[in-house]
Amino acid sequence: MRAARVPAWAVTSGLVVAAALVLLAMGRVPICTCGYVLPWYGNTMGPGNSQHLTDWYTPSHLIHGFLFYWLLWLAAPRLSFGWRLAIATAIEAAWEIVENSPMIIDRYRAVTISLDYYGDSVVNSVMDILAMMLGFWLASRLPVWLTVALAVAMEVVTTVWIRDGLILNVVMLIWPLEAIRTWQAGG
Repeated sequence: MRAARVPAWAVTSGLVVAAALVLLAMGRVPICTCGYVLPWYGNTMGPGNSQHLTDWYTPSHLIHGFLFYWLLWLAAPRLSFGWRLAIATAIEAAWEIVENSPMIIDRYRAVTISLDYYGDSVVNSVMDILAMMLGFWLASRLPVWLTVALAVAMEVVTTVWIRDGLILNVVMLIWPLEAIRTWQAGG
């Protein structure tokens, strides 16, 4: 007897749902405690940051998708697009869970300017995962030069506009530099 094959799209969808359920079980709020959900929330220091559908950190999740596409294209070129997307979704979902753990939330508060950060709402985390999936899909369709240009443009815009972005976020989590923290605080 042959084992039933589970389609990649079902696994990918299940991973998104599973991440949401784990986040809820961890005590994350489903939506902003303000009681409503906005499509965009642009105040990085406001109480709704990381609580609504999209925000200034959404571009970093698109870039995650670009990076995961390229890495999985190199590491598993024979694997179908769908299964590579499932792997990327598993990684992004795991990051959303880890990012919303007390250890990482406390780390953000300790070493970045995000002193009032208390984690993402579940709807924001799900949208972050979907943004990664969109970035993954875009990277599969766009020329490499355009994908790189988009990633650079998103990093430049977020760095200039909010003094943060994917690269600065990673640097400050792994190897915090006081000069960056001072610059991010406007000093």
